[in-house]
Amino acid sequence: MSRLEAEHLGIRIGKIEICSHLDLCINAGENWGILGRNGVGKTTLLHTLAGLRRPDRGCVKLDGTPLTSLSRRGIARDIGVLLQDHHDAFPASVMETVLIGRHPYLGPLQWEGAADYAAATGALRAVELEGMETRSVSTLSGGERRRLGIATLLSQDPHIFLLDEPTNHMDLHHQILILDLLKQRTRTEAKSMLLVLHELNIALRYCDHFLLLYGAGETLQGTAEAVLTQTNLERLYGHSLQALQGPCGTIWLPC
Repeated sequence: MSRLEAEHLGIRIGKIEICSHLDLCINAGENWGILGRNGVGKTTLLHTLAGLRRPDRGCVKLDGTPLTSLSRRGIARDIGVLLQDHHDAFPASVMETVLIGRHPYLGPLQWEGAADYAAATGALRAVELEGMETRSVSTLSGGERRRLGIATLLSQDPHIFLLDEPTNHMDLHHQILILDLLKQRTRTEAKSMLLVLHELNIALRYCDHFLLLYGAGETLQGTAEAVLTQTNLERLYGHSLQALQGPCGTIWLPC
């Protein structure tokens, strides 16, 4: 079932054309990766798909309805977004922050109930932040703050995860823990995930579909098997690569 679609999408930043007439269809249960060099527009494309930025041409649809016709509250129940960086403008505890994920389900002036606290507690447990509920967010390390952002999305429980560099600042154990957790959700709960990643081998491990941004509006998309060829990847990154077969599948090394 198609959940998030882009139709004839065109996006520019100044003189930089990110995509031109892009048609993209993300179905339930699929994990997509966006790959490309620095400055090619991966983050801007993600923001456009989330409805945080209007495209220059075309439209983005959620379950067949243009995002521009939907309320932000309605969109937030279906789409969860993890931005590249967090800016905590006001002091807050870990629990207060993770409860933000429940706001799309609350009415005006409505306080969180037992079910909301249960969802928040479960999310903290899933990312190994249980026991830190009263800690100030300002005291967290970069990796802990990133995991808190993931926990907030888990408590939000959207159908679609749009994640910009989700493993930033995390150690290896927590990178695998978090991405395993998200991939499991997409498989068992028919959710969808789209990741912006720089680590090619991590992307290959967790994504089954890819969108490559070459620049100048040129894109390429398809299954991992069809898209991640040596020719395509070397052109994408402008660097020679060598494929090695490891116990968990193919890995790519720069030459």
